[in-house]
Amino acid sequence: MNLIVQKYGGSSVRSTERIRHVAERIVAAHADGHEVVVVVSAMGDTTDELLRLAREVTPAPSPRELDMLLAAGEQVSNALTAMAIQALGGRACSFSGPQAGVITTATHGRAQVIAVEPQRVRAALDRGEIVLVAGFQGISRETGEVTTLGRGGSDTTAIALAAALGAEVCEICTDVDGVYTADPKVFPGARLLRHVTYETMLEMAVQGAEVLALRSVEYARQHGVTVHVRSSYHGLPGTVVSDAAYAAEGLVTRAEVVGAAPARERATPAVTPVSPAPGVPGGLGGPGGPVGPVGPGSTETIFHALSEAGTATGAAEPAVPPEPVPCACPGSPSGEQAGMTGCAAAARIAAPREAAG
Repeated sequence: MNLIVQKYGGSSVRSTERIRHVAERIVAAHADGHEVVVVVSAMGDTTDELLRLAREVTPAPSPRELDMLLAAGEQVSNALTAMAIQALGGRACSFSGPQAGVITTATHGRAQVIAVEPQRVRAALDRGEIVLVAGFQGISRETGEVTTLGRGGSDTTAIALAAALGAEVCEICTDVDGVYTADPKVFPGARLLRHVTYETMLEMAVQGAEVLALRSVEYARQHGVTVHVRSSYHGLPGTVVSDAAYAAEGLVTRAEVVGAAPARERATPAVTPVSPAPGVPGGLGGPGGPVGPVGPGSTETIFHALSEAGTATGAAEPAVPPEPVPCACPGSPSGEQAGMTGCAAAARIAAPREAAG
């Protein structure tokens, strides 16, 4: 029996109706013969709402109490999802991050996962149960305190559990269809990437892609976890992030580059084709279906070629005045539900099926 880990983002469980839909997907995966561990983010804007309440009480809440407060959001959504699974006739059990054995550093608000000791999770799986684990949180062995992981924390939780349990795959189920070459709402020619290497996904995350947080991709690369980014709304194939896919299929011979300016500038995009650099096979894909796996260093290589040719990459002047965008840099407690950060270096590299709740 293969074990899979599924993670559902806050927009995927923003309402009880959506939670019931997610529960149906989870039960179906279990019925297909898989052992299933699920990580669910806090519902919709719950984390932001909890932050607002804390700051109404005091402008400077203590980091410890803030972590205690914010950790409750994920525990609520996980317990509700477990109840929805049980209502469908499934057997489910929910755990907090500390109960699931997620061990972190002691820094409140931006702790890092240093180990996962999933004995209770494994025991529940052996009893035939679906296990739900609250993401974005863990416990410091040094202090014995609950901690939160900051932006992308639930992604990191899911990938860390997948590594510790030897899962076949970690599915990141969210409101996007997969990883695109650029935001299709801004760049109509953007393509869905079927396979992406860890290095390329790291490059995208550094440039501002919201699909996966930088720390979660780095954890996946270090532990060899295959990540499958797919929509929680339908069954389209999505994008696989793994060096195994790259090794099996070889260096991609097609790639596509678009000049993506920061989203806050509301820029008019310019798309410029470029020949591959000397010694690099392939070039730009033509219009049509999704491109294949992107090899390591592709982004850097092609943008270097553009620079050498004297071709500007970026966008035209903004057509409208810029609007302020709240920053949700790594370490911000509200980052788990945050959208594009104000300090990101590029536009969102994803195709939202609908706005996050």
